[in-house]
This record gives sequence, C-alpha cells and structure tokens, in this order.
Amino acid sequence: MVACRNHTLSLVQDLTEAEFRQQAHADFSPLGWHLGHIAFTESLWLLEHLQRSPCPYPQYQTLFAADGLPKAERENLPDLPTILAFMADIRDRAWAYLATAPLDQQLRLWRWLLQHESQHAETATYLLTLHRWPAAPPALSPTVFDSSPLPVWGATSTDQMVFVPGGNFTLGSETVDALDNEQPEHPVSVDDFWIDRTPVTVAAYADFIAAGGYENSQWWHPDGWLWRQRCRVTQPLYWPTTDQANTTPVCGVSWYEADAYACFVGKRLPTEVEWERAARWHPIEQTLQPWPWGDEPLSDRHGNFGGQQGQVTPVGQFPAGRSATGCDDLLGNVWEWTSSWFEGYPGFRAFPYPEYSQVYFDRAHRVLRGGCWATPPWVLRPTFRNWYHPHRQQVFAGFRCVLGHRVM
Repeated sequence: MVACRNHTLSLVQDLTEAEFRQQAHADFSPLGWHLGHIAFTESLWLLEHLQRSPCPYPQYQTLFAADGLPKAERENLPDLPTILAFMADIRDRAWAYLATAPLDQQLRLWRWLLQHESQHAETATYLLTLHRWPAAPPALSPTVFDSSPLPVWGATSTDQMVFVPGGNFTLGSETVDALDNEQPEHPVSVDDFWIDRTPVTVAAYADFIAAGGYENSQWWHPDGWLWRQRCRVTQPLYWPTTDQANTTPVCGVSWYEADAYACFVGKRLPTEVEWERAARWHPIEQTLQPWPWGDEPLSDRHGNFGGQQGQVTPVGQFPAGRSATGCDDLLGNVWEWTSSWFEGYPGFRAFPYPEYSQVYFDRAHRVLRGGCWATPPWVLRPTFRNWYHPHRQQVFAGFRCVLGHRVM
C-alpha cells in the first residue's frame, strides 16, 4: 500500500490548476476528485464499515462518493493541499486500525482497496494525458483516397500470427486479488484459433486508412457505421501526425474501429476466452500459468506498465514477457479490445458492493484485456477485465486480431 500511494502522489507533482480541477473528458471526473475519492473510499470501508467508527469527514460524503454528484458538478473542490492532507489523515487512521484489525478475515477488502486506488491512479494518468496532449484532440484533416475500386482485403496467411490449440480450461481467478467480475473460476471450451503475435501497429492501421477503410461500410458493424457517419470520424482520435510507418501499437481506437479493421483484413476480434487462453495456456505442458511467461513474478523486463516508459513502446520489445503460445505485449502497452460484452461469470457474487461491477452488466460495455503502459503492477494480471463503451476512442486502447471459427 505504501508503494501504491507513492505512485499515486507522484502523479500530482507540478499540476496546474486546470489539470487538478477541470474535467478533461465528459466521461470522467476532474483529477482532483479522484484523489479525494480514493481517501473517501478508504475511510468508508476501513474506518466506517470495518472499524465501526463515525465518518471523520462528513462534509465530503456527497462530494467524493461515487454516486454523490454528476461528474460535471465535481469541479468545485477543496485545494490540492487540503485534499492531500485528507488523504494522509485517512491513511494514518487506517494504519492505526491495522494494528488491531483481524487481517486474516479482512484481507480481500484491504487488497480490493489497493486495486481501487491503482485503478484511479491509472485514470489520473489518463486525464493528465488528455490535458497535456499536444493538440487534444488533433484536428482531423481531410483524407484523399484513390478513386479506383477498393481491393477486397482478406487474411491470406497466418504470417505474424501464432496458433493456439483449443480445448477445455478454467477461466477466471479466485486469488485474494481477484475482483468480483473475475470470479468465480469456471470451465470453458474454445476451438483452435490463430492470434496476432502483437497488437496491431500504427503502420498496419495506416493501410486501413489509406485504402479508404473509413469510407466503406462493408467493413463496419451497422452501429459502428452509424457512429462513424454521425461523428464524422476519419482516423483514431490520437493518430500520430508524423512517422505513421512506426511499430508502436495503434491506440485511441473505439471498439467499432477495431472491429472494422479486423473485418478489413479478414479477421475478427478475439473473445475474452480466446484472449485469456492465449495469455495463460502452456500448449506443451497442457497447464494454465499465472503469467503469460510462466511462474516468474512480474518485473520491468516483462512489459511496458506502471508508467515506467511514459508512453507506448514499439511492439515486441519485451521478449521476456512472451507467452508460452508465442504472443508479445499481452500485459501492458495498450488495453486490448475483445468481442465480448462485459457480463458476470456464472455464479457471480458482487463484492464489496453491487455497483462496483454489476451495474455495468448492461450489454453496453465491451471487455478490454491486458492493461496498458499506465497500469500499476498491482492490478496487472491476465485475468483482469476492463470495460468501456464501444463508441469511445480511448487513448489507452488498442487491439489484436484472431483467425478461427467466428463466434457470435
């Protein structure tokens, strides 16, 4: 928890007033609100729920509660020193309680709070990225296309893909760190499939743009085509203006764009079952692994995460993180869209409250897997499930594709 808090506090050095107080995106609260919410949530669950103490800061019960105010009304915040003092005081009270707490009975909740803070730290990194983007968002310039008929693209080989044998395996996790939406473990079956060795790169996605992919409805999901026309989208929101022939993962793509590209190249997005199979299955030993590379604990040599690089890195730079199935960059760099809706696993039980995950089981959110360059290590694992609206161009989101029996 100390390392997690130090990471959180490192993000707020040299904040401008606008970065601290103003919304960077309509979907998100101001960065300063996330700091207060971290302390509020720690107080709510450790001091009020477990210790049975009265709320030490009742004046913040509406402001920093997850359901207290609309996001657009959360800019009226105390100043940064006041919020940092609030965070420090709640942490001191939590440490005092820990000295007598029955940790063996409460460990899951303490670990959940660690991950809760980590997730909000990643959100804070995202908000800083939006505030500090060179031209956020960049102006979309008209694209000139060749007037000749578009080629009918399709996957003609499995070059730069790896084969993953199908079969039965156990999906999910029941470790103490596993969130409610990762549980319970349950048996699943999957057919053989091929999956891209790396996330789709900027260079590869540039071919889709150059071939008029945004102008041809045949590649698009019907809802995606309506979204593209309505929003006049012609490229990823955070598309680089120079050096487009690079090997960094494309990011800032919506699910609709990822799905359209996959159709364009004759592939599809993986289901989250396929993604987890590629990340955890050892095809020779016929076993599941805790990490893509095996049993060795996560370290900096396994991927780009925790803000260590400060941005995406070219794919394939971390061979130590390669999965037993042959995939690179499964953990870190960019979150990866899947074709799966975010839903509860069979036997799902909410923890610590229904609104944490269950409220999003609405078939309006698609699953993302794998973490990104900003994801703290305490929440980076191959069973973690993120979720987002399919129409949002999220700067941390990319994707990879699969070939195999089409899953509806």
